[in-house]
Amino acid sequence: MAALPATQREVRLVARPDGLPQLEHLNVVETPLASPGEGEVLVRNRFFQVFATLRLLITGVTQDTPFPKLSPGDTLVGAAIGEVVRAPEDSALQPGDLVSHGRGWREYAVVPAGECARVDDEALPDPIAHLQRGWTAYAALTRGVELRPGDTVFVSAGGSGIGAMAGVIAKRLGAGRVIASTSSRQKADRLVNEFGYDEAIVRGAGPLTEQLAKAAPEGIDVFFDNVGGEQLQAAVEAARPGARFVLIGALSGQLSEHASGTTAPVQLDSMPLIRKRIVMRGFSSDDFGDESEWTEKFGAWLRSGEAVFPHARIKGIEHAPQALLDVIDGRHIGAVIVEL
Repeated sequence: MAALPATQREVRLVARPDGLPQLEHLNVVETPLASPGEGEVLVRNRFFQVFATLRLLITGVTQDTPFPKLSPGDTLVGAAIGEVVRAPEDSALQPGDLVSHGRGWREYAVVPAGECARVDDEALPDPIAHLQRGWTAYAALTRGVELRPGDTVFVSAGGSGIGAMAGVIAKRLGAGRVIASTSSRQKADRLVNEFGYDEAIVRGAGPLTEQLAKAAPEGIDVFFDNVGGEQLQAAVEAARPGARFVLIGALSGQLSEHASGTTAPVQLDSMPLIRKRIVMRGFSSDDFGDESEWTEKFGAWLRSGEAVFPHARIKGIEHAPQALLDVIDGRHIGAVIVEL
């Protein structure tokens, strides 16, 4: 085994921002490499995920999230894949094992053995694919709205980590037409040309209700909502009788520059909800424990070439702070992964 370095790098919160985080609120620091204590595992991280909801942790809002509140001086956290370097003798883990855990944003992590899950390298053909958010999208489409063959599906924030997976999955489940919303024409073109969406509408390129009516002239059957706000309003307008809405995110509020990110107010006319008999459901995949079904399906789709994993790889922890700002700004399509 190669000798361990004396130091490692990690990304820390310097100060809590009043609005959205900027580079001055984050810092890459070099620290002594910590030794694992009793019952702990030393992991060399290989990949970690950059996710927009980290904004809530940075601002100190962690209610209803599985993450701890971050204070100035703390290291950022998030899903990671790494290689075990040292493990307790009584642990089932061995050096060289690939594991997933929640202490990303650092090159080496000391993690309680119980918080490490061995990664099945046969389940998915690429270790990085274990950082996708496909289970959330798959569960929402199969449990939340029970997508039916031929459905017209509208996905807000179709270029996000979950939204890009939702488009891939909806097509594989037999949707007749899948439409995304996104933030630029360039991203809209990529969603159609590379990731299987039938059409993509662009925020700011005209009234969303008009764009959606043109993209789905017969209306939508399913709305997969990552955003809320005006996109939820447009979906109500476009809904066919009996449409099913599944709400899994509220980015219109979570990433608001002028608010804390804890609320996402929207004004809806209840008359079309009643008249069209729209079913609207708030959803979390945490309520379901059968994620292995999704992993098996996704692995088979990847190997056969029937599906792709939309993601962007960012090389080097020194680029991680900017990657977070880019995710919040919606510059990438799919999951954003820092490779170490």
